[in-house]
Amino acid sequence: MNTCVIFCAAGFDGILEPILPGDLVIAADGGLRHTEKLGVAPHVILGDFDSLGYVPADSRVFPVEKDDTDSMLAVRLGLERGYRRFVLYGAVDGKRLDHTLANCQTLHFLSDHGAVGYLVGRDYVITALQNGTMGFPAGCEGILSLFCSGADARDVCIGGMKYNLTHGVLSAGFPLGISNHFLGGKASVSVGSGTLIALWDRKNGICETR
Repeated sequence: MNTCVIFCAAGFDGILEPILPGDLVIAADGGLRHTEKLGVAPHVILGDFDSLGYVPADSRVFPVEKDDTDSMLAVRLGLERGYRRFVLYGAVDGKRLDHTLANCQTLHFLSDHGAVGYLVGRDYVITALQNGTMGFPAGCEGILSLFCSGADARDVCIGGMKYNLTHGVLSAGFPLGISNHFLGGKASVSVGSGTLIALWDRKNGICETR
């Protein structure tokens, strides 16, 4: 599956997987600095450019006062072009915690639109799991934390972890799913209905949902 790769303006510590032919690369505002560091020419440059501080040539310029974040603008464009897998760099480790939380909501937005997104930070990878299953291969280390996003997540099953769960319910009002631990073997998480935000150590790579 081709990927829409979005570079945002927050902290960046290298890509986690190669950018392949057929992928769409978008630099959102200050994310252009990251593509320049990599020597990657983005297919699209967009944003209000309050982070970058200047307007690049051949860019799509939006007003500062708008409903969408620059990340959301990039996600919408990727969806319009038919992409259903998104990897966002520079979307976690910034000075603005509100933008990090907004990017987690953007993951939920992608799930609502039949797509999957991953925020790749310096230390963690974050995704949204909606009405589906996520598998982790043997050898994963560190923590896995799960947070309910929106209405209660029901029929939640966790297997192969230190703390397992069978047909449980996670609520947005209580952090029951935080700080689980990989044990070295295969592990899995599934949710029958609802949406979970899942966070794990970056060293384990991107673990796909289905």
